[in-house]
Amino acid sequence: MYKTVVIEYSPKSDDMAKKVERKANEMLEEGYELVTMSITTTAKAILVFKK
Repeated sequence: MYKTVVIEYSPKSDDMAKKVERKANEMLEEGYELVTMSITTTAKAILVFKK
């Protein structure tokens, strides 16, 4: 099973990295592993997890 999560607008790379790490750890506790991610031109991140 796959799940996609969007990290909202975060123009600073340090903030984006913290948000991605926080979400990846949260999803890991639910049994999901981060497969891939993309950063959009609007400073959002799309994370794809697999269970």
